[in-house]
Amino acid sequence: MAGKGKGEEVYVASIDQGTTSTRFIIYDRHASPVASHQLEFKQHYPEAGWVEHDPMEIIESVKVCMAKTLEKAAANGLNVDAGLKAIGITNQRETTVVWSKSTGLPLYNAIVWMDVRTSSICRRLESELSGGRTHFVETCGLPISTYFSALKLLWLMENVDAVKDAVRAGDALFGTIDTWLIWNLTGGIGGKDRDGKELVGQHVTDCSNAARTMLMNLKALDWDKPTLEALGIPAGILPKIISNSEKIGVVASGFPLAGVSISGCLGDQHAAMLGQLCQKGEAKSTYGTGAFILLNTGEEVTQSTHGLLSTIAYKLGPDAPTNYALEGSIAIAGAAVQWLRDSLGIISSASEIEGLAESVQDSGGIYFVPAFNGLFAPWWRDDARGICIGITRFTNKGHIARAVLESMCFQVNDVLNSMHKDAGESGEVKSAEGEFLLRVDGGATINNLLMQIQADLLGSPVVRPADIETTALGAAYAAGLAAGVWTKEEIFAGLHKENTTVFRPKLDDAHRKKRGDSWYKAVSRSFDLADLSL
Repeated sequence: MAGKGKGEEVYVASIDQGTTSTRFIIYDRHASPVASHQLEFKQHYPEAGWVEHDPMEIIESVKVCMAKTLEKAAANGLNVDAGLKAIGITNQRETTVVWSKSTGLPLYNAIVWMDVRTSSICRRLESELSGGRTHFVETCGLPISTYFSALKLLWLMENVDAVKDAVRAGDALFGTIDTWLIWNLTGGIGGKDRDGKELVGQHVTDCSNAARTMLMNLKALDWDKPTLEALGIPAGILPKIISNSEKIGVVASGFPLAGVSISGCLGDQHAAMLGQLCQKGEAKSTYGTGAFILLNTGEEVTQSTHGLLSTIAYKLGPDAPTNYALEGSIAIAGAAVQWLRDSLGIISSASEIEGLAESVQDSGGIYFVPAFNGLFAPWWRDDARGICIGITRFTNKGHIARAVLESMCFQVNDVLNSMHKDAGESGEVKSAEGEFLLRVDGGATINNLLMQIQADLLGSPVVRPADIETTALGAAYAAGLAAGVWTKEEIFAGLHKENTTVFRPKLDDAHRKKRGDSWYKAVSRSFDLADLSL
């Protein structure tokens, strides 16, 4: 990418605040990473199916990652302090925080996107509202599900006295993690800029994160009044909705890089889409804690009839056109590998799974369905629970490891099959060879066996970029675009398109179909098991 003149060092950075870790990455003018630091943080499981984070620990993890990355950059002789033009933010979506406007402190832990404590609220709304589970789909693109922020906010308003009282007193602020980060980074309460002038924390969210709350009108890109009234959520606690690429505020003193502009924000999956340069008709799959497949549908909202969500792809500036997407969300992907490591002790590090899975020819008839907290797209069954079936005396831990990897790929297939049905032939861009290409990214994609299994079960090529951390890269692109470091044309001509690795399918069609049929049989066995724990 051309960027500015050659004399001056130019950098753009990203805060990538994920479900299990926080990262800070600094990129040079060519969008190549030059320094980074990553930190895992604590997961809280107060009850079965409940998942929480400490919002203060998340803020602290951001601060530490920023400081450590700057140290590494300085050790490499880079003058980042002088050359950093903008910071972008990308974040775990749907995770919900309510905090006090007057103290700046959280009123409860953050309720994480995969938490299922709101299932009884979902059932209640489904029975009360005329449209049932799909009552809000036409306006927000989402079914009523434990997944989305509005339900978590309702739970907090109904069950936490501190939240109830603050909402009543006009002292509550609601946000997803992007909003919580921006509010704190831009000053929070009593913040000052580097010259000592007072700053007011910006209470904003971007349209991609807002699209995941169940409260935003997808076409108007504003909070939907009838939805707020139906759910009893006061508009005053909600942040202002902005685009993905615009100047939001500057970093307050007390954080590293005080005075630098925050000028890009996208939910993690939308950031990955931009990082993968997905334009209309192109799809990507991100393999992280969960797996998330998005297909850019252009400037029209496409409603799914096959269990997918309609959402925002990106809006690169206040006056830029909005690109929409179809999304399929999978709750458990890499998290199943962590489960093998942390809960079962079958592996001692995530990277060991590839060798263990390669120790067997195939999964030996084992099928693993990781419905730990129910199943998301395209099934939407919060009564599903994890199962491992097909076990015989022959089964060993290699078979189970391989079945866990296969479960990620089967789930991605299910979503892509739904996408093909919803978008149709005209909605997907094919390669010069007439093939549908799946772009992949995220930490798990370093596993070559996983990528080959994905290509085999999909029957289409899988394309992995040289830089698999495209989530952080997308946030950097959005920030750099708003700060004038790059133009949109330069970004979409992206240098990192080169050096891709392509995995081609080796499995014949008959074998692929047989495996798919067996997977569907296994998935159907996972339904209606939520009451087993009672």
